[in-house]
Amino acid sequence: MNIWTYRRPFSVQGYAFNVLIEAGFTGWRSRLMLGLQELVIDQTVLLGAALDCRNHRLCHTLPDGSMLEVEIGYLNWFNTGIKVCINGILVHESHPGREILYLTRVRKEILGGKSEQQLKEQRQRDAAQWALNRPSLIVDIALGLLFFAVSKVTGNLTTAALVGAVAGLTVVVAQRFVKLDLLGGLAMFGVFTLLLSAGFSFWFQDERMVQLKGSILGVLIASLILGDALFNRGRYFGARLARYLIGMTVDSRRLTLGIAMLGLTMAGLNLLATHWLSKDSWLIYTTFVDAPLAMVLGLLVFRFAKQVD
Repeated sequence: MNIWTYRRPFSVQGYAFNVLIEAGFTGWRSRLMLGLQELVIDQTVLLGAALDCRNHRLCHTLPDGSMLEVEIGYLNWFNTGIKVCINGILVHESHPGREILYLTRVRKEILGGKSEQQLKEQRQRDAAQWALNRPSLIVDIALGLLFFAVSKVTGNLTTAALVGAVAGLTVVVAQRFVKLDLLGGLAMFGVFTLLLSAGFSFWFQDERMVQLKGSILGVLIASLILGDALFNRGRYFGARLARYLIGMTVDSRRLTLGIAMLGLTMAGLNLLATHWLSKDSWLIYTTFVDAPLAMVLGLLVFRFAKQVD
């Protein structure tokens, strides 16, 4: 699933090219475009057994026979850059003087010093972990989309919360009859939030309480995680959250401390969205903006947690 597209236009020999860099949850893809025509494509996976942190290279022969080569890489977790060469001579940089080898450095930090056999075993463990996490992640996303769809169709957040709660309980019952882990980690949390939304709506008879659920729950959960970080060195929540950090070793206390701060931040943003946005705008925010933003900020948390490895 593509979550963001970077555009890096450049011109050579009178031709206006554009590099589209599509970043997703599990990998990224680069496409060299001339107008609406796709000339060449390169893509890599950043998750599981197929982990590949190399830069992309897009090559195309120009009308005069010279070779155009575009190198694409990351400047950091949040930005990308390109370098353009013709017959090996640099003619354009999107970020002059900046290195675009961030993913390569990250890979060395994560996997540095390991033998080929160790790397192979690590990839196998990562693939197994991703296979374990995938069903619960799909369930969590599906429950969120169900809440959005019912809200848009009925125009009523209370109805959406009740339907979501029923769907969540159905998943809980289904878990007893299937071997797949449907409720691991975040999915169980998603079911809990849907039940809480329904409870808020039923008790207060007010749609606004459904909107404020994210802020109230965020503060409560963040406080629990913060307590785990301060008084238990993150041994409870940190160990469970680390399950999703495939291939990365983190300090549990720093991880839980960072996640707690992230939870408080997202709770505050939801409170602002509830206050300043219309119901429809808030619904779009909570379904399509809140989670991707939390993921981006989560990268900073993971970096903070890894500093003391």
